[in-house]
Amino acid sequence: MSFLRASITPLSTLRRRFYSNLVNIVEVGPRDGLQNEKKVAIPVPTKVELVNRLVKAGVTNVEAGSFVSPKWVPQMGGTADVLKGIDRQKDVHYSVLVPNKRGLDDLVALLDNNPSDIPLTDEVSVFTAATDGFNKANLNCTVKESLEKLAVVTRTALDRGLRVRGYVSVVIVCPYSGKVDYKRVREVAKELIDMGCYEVSLGDTVGQGKPHQVGEMLEEVKKAVPVEKLAGHFHDTYGTGVANVLAALDHGIRTIDASVGGLGGCPYSPGATGNVATEDVLYALQGSPYQVAGSNNGTIDLKEMVNIGWWISSELGRPSASRVARAVRAKEERHKSRL
Repeated sequence: MSFLRASITPLSTLRRRFYSNLVNIVEVGPRDGLQNEKKVAIPVPTKVELVNRLVKAGVTNVEAGSFVSPKWVPQMGGTADVLKGIDRQKDVHYSVLVPNKRGLDDLVALLDNNPSDIPLTDEVSVFTAATDGFNKANLNCTVKESLEKLAVVTRTALDRGLRVRGYVSVVIVCPYSGKVDYKRVREVAKELIDMGCYEVSLGDTVGQGKPHQVGEMLEEVKKAVPVEKLAGHFHDTYGTGVANVLAALDHGIRTIDASVGGLGGCPYSPGATGNVATEDVLYALQGSPYQVAGSNNGTIDLKEMVNIGWWISSELGRPSASRVARAVRAKEERHKSRL
């Protein structure tokens, strides 16, 4: 019996051998990050510069904004001008969130009025939740009703030639109904895939998730959705963001949402802090079996991301929330003090 135990390769090792070690980062700072910042009047030029600097640092998939009513999310005002103002690069996806058919119609009109060799965007994101409680607070409808609406949005976007990415919020804990049934997460994710989303990002919106819970949730969702069509989206409310990223990678996830400077939160999840900081994820994966994909010498430049995080945080009137950025800044200040 002891011989058999010794000869069995651990499942986590098999996963690492089977799946590519290339990790894709979706930079959500300009949209999911900024949309919950207290400073409402974020100038369009600042948003444009943020996107441009992120792409220069190596980011190849960045959420540039949202076509949502400024009445409800004033921080996302001017997204059309942001798309028109950024220095668009080939092989970079500048995705935008479209919460409903109205938002998609506004985007399509913008694309029609601004034809270009490199389109203003080639990708939209749609979102729902794993619980009715969260969806009613966020979208004023049940999960079933939201999926019915999203099916129309997705079909229209696909017919237009746009890529569609899906989000599922509160996949671990819901601020209104408590612990989430992972089977429900699986069902919602599968519906999004079936309606045409090329990928579904699973969000620990409250940021209460622990690594073992992330693993349990993913194993349930993977029963119906191939892992290569899943992504992880973790908030860092309880300081487990990076640990949850590593747990997701160990379970086969290869796309991670992250936000420069740890920007963000959730207006419908009281107490939730920002997304896991992109800088913290990049640092955690340095020297690991995983390689972060990017256009800056084949990856994303950590030093540049630290600088961007400090810059945009200062624009918002606060320090960077990235633990790595704070450590780097402290080290730099100590060095300067010794000169």
